[in-house]
Amino acid sequence: MNQPPGPDALLSHLDEEQREAAQATHGAVCMLAGAGTGKTTAITHRIAYGVATGVYPPNRVMALTFTSKSAGELRARLARLGAGGVSARTFHASALAQLGYFWPQVIGGVMPRILESKGRLLGQAAERLRLRLDTATLRDLAAEIEWRKVSRLSLAEYALAERAMPPQLDLERMLDLQQAYEDLKDERRQLDFEDVLLATAGMIESEPRVAEQVREQYRFFVVDEYQDVSPLQHYLLQLWLGDRRDVCVVGDASQTIYSFAGASSRFLLRFPSDYPEATVVRLERNYRSSPPIVDTANRLMRDRPGALVLHPAARGVRSASPQEAPSVAVYDNDMAEARAVARAIEAEIAAGRRPQDIAVLYRVNSQALAVSTALGDLGVSTRVTGAARFFELPEVKQAVMMLKGAVVGGVPEPLFKTVSDVVRSLGWTQEAPEARGAVRDRWESLNTIMALAEEMGPRTTLRAFVDDLAHRAATQNEPTQRAVTLATIHAAKGLEWESVHLIGLSEGLLPISYAADEEAIEEERRLLYVGITRARERLALSWSRGQQRSGDRQPSRFLAELRSRTPDAPPTRASSAAPFRGRS
Repeated sequence: MNQPPGPDALLSHLDEEQREAAQATHGAVCMLAGAGTGKTTAITHRIAYGVATGVYPPNRVMALTFTSKSAGELRARLARLGAGGVSARTFHASALAQLGYFWPQVIGGVMPRILESKGRLLGQAAERLRLRLDTATLRDLAAEIEWRKVSRLSLAEYALAERAMPPQLDLERMLDLQQAYEDLKDERRQLDFEDVLLATAGMIESEPRVAEQVREQYRFFVVDEYQDVSPLQHYLLQLWLGDRRDVCVVGDASQTIYSFAGASSRFLLRFPSDYPEATVVRLERNYRSSPPIVDTANRLMRDRPGALVLHPAARGVRSASPQEAPSVAVYDNDMAEARAVARAIEAEIAAGRRPQDIAVLYRVNSQALAVSTALGDLGVSTRVTGAARFFELPEVKQAVMMLKGAVVGGVPEPLFKTVSDVVRSLGWTQEAPEARGAVRDRWESLNTIMALAEEMGPRTTLRAFVDDLAHRAATQNEPTQRAVTLATIHAAKGLEWESVHLIGLSEGLLPISYAADEEAIEEERRLLYVGITRARERLALSWSRGQQRSGDRQPSRFLAELRSRTPDAPPTRASSAAPFRGRS
């Protein structure tokens, strides 16, 4: 059995700032950790160093993160460093364990059942109010309930929050539905995931013996991705701490991309004022990306609140790697963009880059189809991260089924009108919904089917179009391990690749059209920053002028800020002149 490393060994491979963070084992600590700066290394070595020096009893340390995957990675790393007794969990897992333990003592009886999904109960709440809501609206309703609860708002306070409502609902109906949902849940003795946090906080706040036991169990806290903490999670953390100050938070305000779900970077940004005695360490040495990519990321976030200035660290990039500057290319339409990106990826693979080291990132799921098809035509395998494949989406399945039915029925209408009638019957309109959410995602999927019909041309028969859809679906089989990754930028957070292609960088896509105010635009900026910082050696940015019926898209406003040193891509047959000319 391998001997765990001693304290000196734990510090030996850390840089100066990481070592400072690791040795700050007492009191409040704030690690401002930029993209690619080795924050997980700093977190795990800090905890392991505290255990190795006897400062931390392992069973009294709680490391908190936001996904089960991240918690599992922390546990595995800590075990290798000799700190296997440390608890590493999500906020929900920690709260659920405490709630299950204390419920019989405080409330009595068996703890209520946890709802796996809100959808079915929300549907029943709608029926109780004699409302008929589609699945997408129910998903948006669930998201609003989650936002309200993690924001610690009552229904009366929510009514004053000026939230954008799903198209089928006004504020009055939204409030009635949320109340009906809560009533049904109480009648059936059920809790949802947000209730787990709320109930745990309520027990600690109202029951001194519960607070005493919880605070006796865990003395030292570490919170990863602190920029993503919600008001409810922050409140629960304060209850866990009590009047103690032994907490280390780690985050990067520039990577706050979940504000729509209630996350807020304000707790990270105000940490030094909340804890004036705190040790603040800035991790700004980027070990992931090449200097030109780091420079591009810095330029995008320059002068933004809380933004860190990254500095390339030589050991993060292979010494033999070319220092290729990010490029920008513009194409006439989405399919031309997809085909050009596919050919570029094919050339990379031919030159020796592994497919699994390449990713195509985009803003919305529906953008994946064109790229997946173009890569499939070239025999390049793909895998989609973080979302169902396009042809597995319920609305797409329904549209394809209806189109197949039209073929069987011998519908004589022109292709475009037939497809338009089908997608309109499923809720598609010429104008996109203003708000984000499941209704907008559904519209994007149906709009993609319209675009495919338009691309096929007026002379294409309905049968040929349906056969083409079937072929596209069939070529999206589960990929082999050697596959190019397709992912939304949200799903790509925390991942990295040698080569990244960021597509669809136009107004209306990034920033997305429903980003209506300055705060929402800044979230879109941070999203692009996350996409840029996923790349190690190569970064290609592109956009298209739109679908054939419009062709009036404009380049993303963010591209203009990168123009000073981001050169145009070399011209290809599929691209036209890029909008910027790089300057040295």
